[in-house]
Amino acid sequence: MTTTSPDQRPDEATLEFLRSAFEPAWREPALGDESVSAWESENGVVLPEPYRSLVAEIANGSSLGPPEDGGLLPLGWLPPGWPYKAARNPAARFPLQKTWAWEGEAPSEDRPERIADVYNHGSIVLGTEDELSYWVLVVTGPQRGRVWLVTDVGASPYPTSEALGFLEWVQRWHADDGWWD
Repeated sequence: MTTTSPDQRPDEATLEFLRSAFEPAWREPALGDESVSAWESENGVVLPEPYRSLVAEIANGSSLGPPEDGGLLPLGWLPPGWPYKAARNPAARFPLQKTWAWEGEAPSEDRPERIADVYNHGSIVLGTEDELSYWVLVVTGPQRGRVWLVTDVGASPYPTSEALGFLEWVQRWHADDGWWD
């Protein structure tokens, strides 16, 4: 199994790992390529691999898996506590390339709009840890294919040194090896 490019179909070893990580009893039915393509067309983005192959061929979400609070959400779903439900735009460019801690930052006129953009532009929501912390997969811009944690106090790549891709994020959860480190 190799690290995958967000634009390259994963190899069979990667797909087999994803099948084993998301146990069949906990999986939501896969969407199929046609439905995923329709979602992509409707939203103006192409989902990064291997996430795209997961939802098309293996599982469109799983109640057991990362994140541990509710599992992996189906494509396009939002957790109940998501703060900006009306303005999602996955096709807009994800606005960050490095950590931004907005709590404690000096107020500015555009800060509320910038925070809303972090929540709603250029990503899909993978799930929540506590209804204050949300895992997102970036689908546009330089961070495409990377997992970020967006919280009520700021946003950062996961882990904070450099964002992992979706496969590495799942591997880390599955190995139970320093999930929050």
